[in-house]
Amino acid sequence: MPFPRLGRVLVAGRSMEPTLQSGDHLLVRWGGRPCVGRLVVVRWPGRPLAVKRAVLHDTDGWWVERDNASVGVDSWQVGPVPDADVLATVLVRVWPLRRPRVR
Repeated sequence: MPFPRLGRVLVAGRSMEPTLQSGDHLLVRWGGRPCVGRLVVVRWPGRPLAVKRAVLHDTDGWWVERDNASVGVDSWQVGPVPDADVLATVLVRVWPLRRPRVR
């Protein structure tokens, strides 16, 4: 069995707040099929790669959502993402190790 291809992704933007923040570094597994509820890296036509939450898989592809409903784009605006355009599954945030608590 081949080893999974691992990589690093840098978060840019606010669409996944509060889960992720701009500047977070993520360890991802390229390829494979994600599970519902996992964070994934997707390719939108004419846009940069994006991190979204996989919420449903159907015959048309993956429905993905943002955590911050007031910022960004998700399947509610553009429809499902084809399987081939779900590029990676997020494994863990590697940086920053901890975030300061907001009071």
